Amino acid sequence: MTTPPTSTEWPSSVRSLFWDYHVADLDWTADRDLVIRRVLSEGTWDAIQWLRDQLDDATLRAWILARSGDALSPRQLRFWEVVLDLPSERVDEWVASRRISPWANRVRS
Repeated sequence: MTTPPTSTEWPSSVRSLFWDYHVADLDWTADRDLVIRRVLSEGTWDAIQWLRDQLDDATLRAWILARSGDALSPRQLRFWEVVLDLPSERVDEWVASRRISPWANRVRS
């Protein structure tokens, strides 16, 4: 792991993910969850590699587990299940919950 980035040290692969933010205002300490979420869900391979240089795999694993894989697609969840050795049972539950059709929750009068 390296020292936390400053606003001028965000690599271009990460900066491009924050088109809706003023990147110079991003702070690793204050915005860590936002950065992790964006990189894991939308990042390129370069952005993911950068994130894995900032945080070890155990920390990323704990982050995903604590949020029940929130913001990750079923395909992304399966990728991180293999890479970070996430528990298959939990990932199966998360994937199943994302595949439930919104129509299944409609109420009939």
